[in-house]
Amino acid sequence: MSSSSYNLSAGAGYALATTIVMSMAAVLIKLTAVMISIEMIVFFQYLLCVLVMLPWLKQSGLQALHTRRPWLHLIRGLSGWGCFYAYYLALEKIPLVDAALLRNSAPLCVPLLLLMWHRVGLHWMSWLPLILGFIGVGLIMQPEGEGLSSWHLVGFISALALAGSIVTTRELTQTEPVNRILFYYFLISALAGLPLAACNWQPVHLSTLPYILLIAGSIWLTMWLYTRSYSNAPASVIAPLSYLGVVFTGLWGWMIWDQVPLASTWAGIALVVLGGVGSVWIGSRLKSQH
Repeated sequence: MSSSSYNLSAGAGYALATTIVMSMAAVLIKLTAVMISIEMIVFFQYLLCVLVMLPWLKQSGLQALHTRRPWLHLIRGLSGWGCFYAYYLALEKIPLVDAALLRNSAPLCVPLLLLMWHRVGLHWMSWLPLILGFIGVGLIMQPEGEGLSSWHLVGFISALALAGSIVTTRELTQTEPVNRILFYYFLISALAGLPLAACNWQPVHLSTLPYILLIAGSIWLTMWLYTRSYSNAPASVIAPLSYLGVVFTGLWGWMIWDQVPLASTWAGIALVVLGGVGSVWIGSRLKSQH
């Protein structure tokens, strides 16, 4: 997509809405995790998202699913599912702001992923923000200064998976309509989550159903807004705005669970945001093709 075809204000608006909805979803997930397993939450959210897409499929017909990029859809679906699964596991065990920040360190991983996948080399200027960002990740993953936290590591795995989702989503939006991308993503993720949900099945009480429905609705809306944002604006615009989600999520954690970040976490947050924003800014200034 050429720069002249971008709608930057729309892209920025979609990105901002994505961060707000995602922060609210994080609260719902942490509340629901005490009622049913994370694996069930992940499966139900994707199953309900598939059901939401069925009216579109009925109206458009099966020809709407025809694609010449099935493997890219598969990679995008599995990486997106892996991101949410790891993120939810981290949300259950660590403070909201830590999990959100680690997940949003994905822009630091994108250049490295492109380096491995597309053999896109990194300019020497690009390494400085990446190094700063990963130092910040290291500070957050050792919250007490006593070694690596396994659940913080799970949170960072969600960033690696999200980086894969970002790269594949950006490529798919060049040729595929949004609803086709979403349908394949939800379907692949639901199928991927089914075995784990079956192995961790728990009785579902009626009081839990509203939470599950709200989570599924928020995730469907998040993914629609997320895909639309990358259809209307480049990563250099979207990625910096994504860090506002850390602010919103941190506010929820403070107000509901009285979670106040440690000094090392604040330092890590500053370095990750600086590194992430710097990485995409330098990339745009160097006019990288990605």
